[in-house]
Amino acid sequence: MKLLVVGSVAFDAIETPFGKTDKILGGAATYIGITSSILGVKSGIVSVVGGDFPQEHLDMFTDRDINIEGIEIVKEGKTFFWSGKYHNDLNTRDTLATEVNVLENFDPKIPDSMQDSEILLLGNLHPGVQLSVLEKMNKRPKLVILDTMNFWMDSAWDILMDMIAKTDVITINDEEARQLSGEYSLVKAAKKIHTMGPEYVIIKKGEHGALLFHDNKVFAIPALPLEDVFDPTGAGDTFAGGFAAYLAKKGKLDFETMKSALIVGSAMASFTVEKFGTERIQEVGEADMFERLRQFKELTTFDVELQ
Repeated sequence: MKLLVVGSVAFDAIETPFGKTDKILGGAATYIGITSSILGVKSGIVSVVGGDFPQEHLDMFTDRDINIEGIEIVKEGKTFFWSGKYHNDLNTRDTLATEVNVLENFDPKIPDSMQDSEILLLGNLHPGVQLSVLEKMNKRPKLVILDTMNFWMDSAWDILMDMIAKTDVITINDEEARQLSGEYSLVKAAKKIHTMGPEYVIIKKGEHGALLFHDNKVFAIPALPLEDVFDPTGAGDTFAGGFAAYLAKKGKLDFETMKSALIVGSAMASFTVEKFGTERIQEVGEADMFERLRQFKELTTFDVELQ
């Protein structure tokens, strides 16, 4: 299946207890596209950048067989930029700067070459922009995956509800799930979110893994314990990219396949945090991925005797 990714291609400047970076490549669509390429899945990116965006990054996308016809270049504009500083626990961070730049007037344009994409992954953007993508598709994709955040719950509730109603899979963190549903229990939260539209609900719990809900079924996975965690930026996007790319690769959209996709997404995210930005994920090859998946299997496989 073909995967269409709509999201930011951006610059980040990151500071953690382990160091800091100058302006580096970032953005949800960037992490998702790179992750998809590792799984051997052809993806297309729809985004916007400014004239300051280096050609070498665009070349990196095309070298990975990522379709960039949908990346608009506003030559007189500047690329979206975010700067943040993580606290010692790496779970909390302070935003130091957000420069929306060309993303402020982003009007997604879906090239003909991407119109037949069966899986649509909508990165964390204004829900109105996400809705416009669906409206511009000649045919509704077989699976619509939505990423959103609490900022849109605070500032664009009504239109977010419209978008969620048209979504098959929603991926949010535990705090966002509680805010969206008004329920503290994540099981109750998922049930309530189901009634809003999504058939599948993924709740990310950072270093504590993730949960997948469908009807009355629940699947839980841990996060892989790592020796080195330098930068969590982009881990959630890498997770979503691994999840969507696995489904595209298998060509199946059922609960059992999604369980495996959740593990692949978590395994891929575990690479991202080992270095700053996209540096680590760009180094990962197929053999690295299989080794990481083997580690996951060892972590989660066990036999229990009850007598």
